[in-house]
Amino acid sequence: MSTTDPYVLSPDSIKDPPQTFRSRLKYLGPGFILSASIVGSGELIATTTLGAQAGFITFWVIIISCLVKVALQVEFAKYTILTGKTTMNIIDELPGPRFGKARWSVWAMFGFMIIKLLQLAGILGGVAIVLNIAIPGMSIAPWAFIIAISVSLLIYKGYYKPIENFSVIMIGFFTLFTFMSLHFVQYTPFAFTFEQILSGLQFRLPKEAAAVAIGAFGITGVGGDEIMYYNYWCLEKGYARYTGPREDSDDWRERSKGWIKTMYLDAIAAMIVYTVVTALFYLLGASVLYAQGKIPEGYEMIETISAIYTESLGPGAKIVYLGGAFLVLFSTLFASLAAWARLFPDIFGMLGWINFSDMAVRKRYLAIVAWTAPLLWASLFLFIKLPVILILSGGIVGSFILFVIVFSGIYIRYWKTESYFKAGLLYDMILWISIISIFSIGLYGLWQLFF
Repeated sequence: MSTTDPYVLSPDSIKDPPQTFRSRLKYLGPGFILSASIVGSGELIATTTLGAQAGFITFWVIIISCLVKVALQVEFAKYTILTGKTTMNIIDELPGPRFGKARWSVWAMFGFMIIKLLQLAGILGGVAIVLNIAIPGMSIAPWAFIIAISVSLLIYKGYYKPIENFSVIMIGFFTLFTFMSLHFVQYTPFAFTFEQILSGLQFRLPKEAAAVAIGAFGITGVGGDEIMYYNYWCLEKGYARYTGPREDSDDWRERSKGWIKTMYLDAIAAMIVYTVVTALFYLLGASVLYAQGKIPEGYEMIETISAIYTESLGPGAKIVYLGGAFLVLFSTLFASLAAWARLFPDIFGMLGWINFSDMAVRKRYLAIVAWTAPLLWASLFLFIKLPVILILSGGIVGSFILFVIVFSGIYIRYWKTESYFKAGLLYDMILWISIISIFSIGLYGLWQLFF
């Protein structure tokens, strides 16, 4: 955070929005922090695991999971830009009973995020396994706590700009490396055809792949928790602060629309990046791992996934893979912890436990969460020792979070947004495709899983 509180809207912070595509590029960033939190658990592990288990047949789940949720993401962020409200402020506006100072929806999100500890525990375990393979002289347990302390140190101060820069650098290299691997796999016995890709776009979901598909749908692309995170990054990037306090004036409305357009570009650019990366990972898992009957499991998860690189680029690629796997998994821990350090104090504020609007109090609790959460992740991982199961369980919880996010998106769109800021028919169609897809896939997957 800067000395200027990004959560306070002041006339002194007003700035005219960029008017051209090129000038808007300078204000991108929140979406790429989001991509850093998505790429590790969703793409590297959940996506390749789904491909390894189901082959090409569930490719459609991955693509839809990346494309359909962005409409809800921007609906939330638009409301934040117009009001300056945090995610939990918005969630607390949903109709329904209150328990203490907060509504049911805030308590539900609190419970879901507690369960989400499992997902981050699995990701931290993945980083520990990578380091144990690369430097086998130290066992996995010490590495887990070294990683926990390292990520805490990086997030402790909580400044926005270093988080943005670090996130972009970490995902860039690994994306290029994965694209190169997909290219060279076509020169191996695991080469795939265009017909195989088309077979994965026929909307079939085998029962044996339902659980992994639900988990992957909840994690890949923008999950419910990432939609919540995005609002904090939009606030800290300055979109709401530059818009300024709400006024009944044409200047304020035009300024609002300009910063909302900038946010749209940010969200769409990030969606393109993580959709491409997700598709690359899935196709590698479906072509290399499925053909060999290898399913990433337990402490062998990282070794198994490494085959998607070593089979196409040769055994020497394993070292580069381990470096890339470390970067992409650590980026998820890094970006997720940065968001958790904002989300949990926001929840505590809505529950009446702290004064979130006080910048000093907020920074203190940011530090507390930054030090506490990674130690919990490390302890859970070492207790359960099943990183893939931990990660996919977080994805299933993410699907339930999405249901609440859908409810919130509908409420914002039809009850909270003034007609002046409501988009047209095309946007509404995309929003409802998003809503119907989330409910349909989520409910169908749960039916397949339990019945």
